Amino acid sequence: MASYLLGRLLALVPVLFGLSLIVFLIMALIPGDPALAILGAYATPENVARINEELGLDRSLPVQYATWLGNVLTGDLGRSHSLNRPVLDEVMERFSATLVLAGAALALASVLGLLAGIVSAVRQFGLADKLVTLAVLVGISMPSFWLGLVLILLFAVRWRLLPVSGMYAIYGGGDLPDLLLHLVLPATTLAVVAAGVIARLTRSAMLEVLRQDFVRTARAKGLTERRVVFRHALKAAMVTVIPVIGIQAGFVLGGAVYIETVFQWPGIGRMLVDAIAKRDVLLVQGGVLVVAASYVLFNLLADLLQRLLDPRIAP
Repeated sequence: MASYLLGRLLALVPVLFGLSLIVFLIMALIPGDPALAILGAYATPENVARINEELGLDRSLPVQYATWLGNVLTGDLGRSHSLNRPVLDEVMERFSATLVLAGAALALASVLGLLAGIVSAVRQFGLADKLVTLAVLVGISMPSFWLGLVLILLFAVRWRLLPVSGMYAIYGGGDLPDLLLHLVLPATTLAVVAAGVIARLTRSAMLEVLRQDFVRTARAKGLTERRVVFRHALKAAMVTVIPVIGIQAGFVLGGAVYIETVFQWPGIGRMLVDAIAKRDVLLVQGGVLVVAASYVLFNLLADLLQRLLDPRIAP
């Protein structure tokens, strides 16, 4: 297991290097001069030249990338010109809020997806299977931002059951029940598509496992159907499902960008939208790099869990 973990960590080095290069190039190749966006009405040729020199934008792209990467490796993501504070502090503060939303959405999607997939597989071709298949098809086909707007219209505007936006109430609140109440709509919106994908893969994996000999043997021994399904079949199916959950972790992180905008959630997605509008290059680069690196680490964790469930997987 130790050698497998070491090999996976070493394999992350070129992946993270490639991610940093892509993030840098995307921002560097966007048309327009960041100095003009920073200065606005004060964008005289002298001021533009001064800002470009301060930010290092007057150097060649390889030099800019080497300088930025060297700073990143020391934990310095630069300073945000629009917020006038270190990028790392802002990104970590916003990312914690995003992790709360993404974690709740992934947990909800995993529970709903697994249960729906199990029911659909056990009741294959039955009414429950058809209903789950229909719900999954609708869920994965529905744009998340549109679903979010519909949920706001119904539960926040018309029925006034849940808060419309934010992470906490503006006046009062600030405790765990207040947070959970504000999480319901955005987490549900973000979880729908991921739950549909997990349900489809769980159904396929369960159907394959339920036809195997060890399941027939467990039934022949007189075990209850519930124990056969959850104790034996599900454990074997999870080897296939866990990597899918890891991929969906990246999906909910990426989907948080527009879901946070819809629900005004103070996370990294909303921060990136504002930073792009203000051409805050260092803030965008730092935010995207942290999200991309988190996605890679989540997939590493999923691979390790898969390895624990099935040691036969080759290192």
